[in-house]
Amino acid sequence: MIPALNLTWWLISYDLRMSSDHVIVASTTSNEEAARALAAGAIEAKLGACAQVVGPVTSVFRWEGKVQTEQEWRVEIKTAADRVAALTEHIKAEHSYDVPEIIATAITGGSAEYLSWLVDETRG
Repeated sequence: MIPALNLTWWLISYDLRMSSDHVIVASTTSNEEAARALAAGAIEAKLGACAQVVGPVTSVFRWEGKVQTEQEWRVEIKTAADRVAALTEHIKAEHSYDVPEIIATAITGGSAEYLSWLVDETRG
């Protein structure tokens, strides 16, 4: 038997505004050094509050008409929605790929304290 969800705890612990004020922007790079540099540059420029570098991952994709398989490193940057355009331009300028993956996914809930910190760290 699965225990019942303690809804009161869940409502207290998470911000349920279901807004898109907070975003995770993801990209991939060809190596760990490039991923770390991309992550650090975004955080230093206050375009994101926190970034994770994950890898290696195996990517399978079509490029120039051929299916290719490559090892890549994933960068996930948490940011405020109003910083996504600037972060996108930063990634394009700093990335070695002709067409870098840049995908923004809305954060629809989470710890209110964390989400507040996320916005604070992308200011001034």
